[in-house]
Amino acid sequence: MLQLILGGARSGKSRLAEKLAAGTHLPVTYIATSQPLDGEMNQRVAQHRARRPSEWALVEEPLALAQALRENAATERCLLVDCLTLWLTNLLMLDDPERLIAEREALLDCISMLPGEVIFVSNETGMGVVPLGELTRRYVDEAGWLHQALAECSQRVVLTVAGLPLTLKGTAL
Repeated sequence: MLQLILGGARSGKSRLAEKLAAGTHLPVTYIATSQPLDGEMNQRVAQHRARRPSEWALVEEPLALAQALRENAATERCLLVDCLTLWLTNLLMLDDPERLIAEREALLDCISMLPGEVIFVSNETGMGVVPLGELTRRYVDEAGWLHQALAECSQRVVLTVAGLPLTLKGTAL
């Protein structure tokens, strides 16, 4: 089963995804896409680590997400990817449009063939005003297109607001 959990900053999306992963009763591999490059991001990463069960495996992959998914997916395993928008940011910051296109296509090509459970977490960025800067507009556009493509392939899509899940597609939680 493929699930997409969307929400704004501090909406509860990661906690919900972690709860869903634990509820599968499968071994979980947490695929982290962040690159903690400053003190505040280090603190966020530490908070995420502290609340995850110690038996969960961890893969840190900021760029080659499709490869990490293919290498870790298994019939009796749950992969939790947190988060797609950080992954997208990492690719945008490379200033290499071809790499972004290649990685996005690799992700979209592999997801339908992955065995087991896969849960993606991502920030919903398209509900506000149009950003002023070119890079920020591109980020919002790329995130929106990625979410649409993943939502189409997902069996369940959930929007999380104030810690409350709203099922947009699939069976309600």
